[in-house]
Amino acid sequence: MRRSLLKAIRLAAAVLTLAGHVSAADALPLSEIVSRANTAAYYAGEDGRAEVRMVITDAQSRTRERELIMLRRDVADGGEQQFYVYFEKPGDVRKMVFMVHKHLDRDDDRWLYLPALDLVKRIAASDKRTSFVGSHFVYEDVSGRGVDEDEHELVESTDQHFLLKNTPKDPAGVEFSFYNVWIDRVTFLPRKAEYYDKEGRKYRAVEALEVRTIQGHPTVVRSRAKDFAGGGETVAEFLDISYDIGLSDTIFTERYLRRPPREIRK
Repeated sequence: MRRSLLKAIRLAAAVLTLAGHVSAADALPLSEIVSRANTAAYYAGEDGRAEVRMVITDAQSRTRERELIMLRRDVADGGEQQFYVYFEKPGDVRKMVFMVHKHLDRDDDRWLYLPALDLVKRIAASDKRTSFVGSHFVYEDVSGRGVDEDEHELVESTDQHFLLKNTPKDPAGVEFSFYNVWIDRVTFLPRKAEYYDKEGRKYRAVEALEVRTIQGHPTVVRSRAKDFAGGGETVAEFLDISYDIGLSDTIFTERYLRRPPREIRK
């Protein structure tokens, strides 16, 4: 009898705790949900490093692989950021570098170093929705989309997630008419995004397949971008992730496009 009573008390406490989390989250304004989701997705720690393996599968089920190393530094929490992506495999992309200076009040600065041509190429702002080195991810998936670029609407709120509909303020500047995002209501980490074309058809999705807590930060360690229109998908696996490693801002300059910094190697 006593054991049953203790179980009942524990169950009631758990329910009350969950209810408290749900109530607190429900009380948040929409802008706070959007801000927390953006922070959880792109601003874990002051900086970070990860090794990435991508498997690209086309519509005929043929596969290609990419291996790369990503460095990220926050200039300001929730604000400007710097990204450095160094490609290791296969041989045709080895030593290629993609670098981004992310801004909130203007278009991002983006560079691509092509070692075969020894050429540094500036990527236009209009290219941020194009394929990221032949994968089903786009450049904007890597550095994120500005929260002020869309109108946000809370469509659904459950005990597991928030569902937000996001409509671009400048529809002529993107290929989608809107996209839906499912946000974990405990971690605020976006778990899935589905994109719809101008005719309202779902044509693309990006989904977190696995999440782990690393150094106290809920982190996506496996994700997938899927193309419903043309077929095919890309699965990315994130390995050897570390945060707060003290990256210098000098790494994210044009001088290191041709000569990768030592932080690429651990």
